[in-house]
Amino acid sequence: MNISEIISDALVYPLNNIKAVVIYMILGIIAGIAIGGTVLGIATGSATHNALLTGGTSIIGVIISVLIILLIAGYELDIVKYGINRDPGAPGIDIVRQVVNAIKVIIVSFVYYLVPVIIAAILRFLLGNGVLTTLLVFIITVVFALAQFMAKCRLAKTDSLGEALAFGEAIGDISRVGIVKLLATVIIIFVIVFVVIFIAAAIANWNNIIGGILIGILAIYLTFFANRATGLLYSDA
Repeated sequence: MNISEIISDALVYPLNNIKAVVIYMILGIIAGIAIGGTVLGIATGSATHNALLTGGTSIIGVIISVLIILLIAGYELDIVKYGINRDPGAPGIDIVRQVVNAIKVIIVSFVYYLVPVIIAAILRFLLGNGVLTTLLVFIITVVFALAQFMAKCRLAKTDSLGEALAFGEAIGDISRVGIVKLLATVIIIFVIVFVVIFIAAAIANWNNIIGGILIGILAIYLTFFANRATGLLYSDA
């Protein structure tokens, strides 16, 4: 698919899957309620000096919040998977698999960003903090950031942590997709997200209630859009 096809498909994807958007919205609301309940419970427990209430509410609220947030992250990964398969539909809820996959995403991201940090530390030790070191660190960081982008897609496609952590294959996917196409698509996604959020924020400054609701709805729309575009981009790898 060319870039215009990817972006146009991704823009209409949320509108063609309103049911999935509503499901995602409900998950977000539940997470918000759980987090709010945790904060309220802690505040109430602290005010009444009730350690049991504070501790119990905190633990339960944190567990529920973390599980829902992980479920949402796993759901987003499935949107990427549907994009890779060029499936016009949207994922359903698969709690265990999606929570596990979200944990895998965290592990993959940690590893891919840890490696350039270690390499940067070694380069600075060997070469100092000169211009050459800064340039090398920048290039390595960009390469691994793009590789992490590909690794997330590999995870979405296979559900395999091993496939996602195959550094050579992930870096190879960059060339298979096309570095120019990859960078151009990522930049366009970023620009669209920025413009939409900027407009919503401007409306929020005019009317907090309308703006707040609009930002919430658009955030979900943009999440579907960005993950769909990611999957479609990788479908050519």
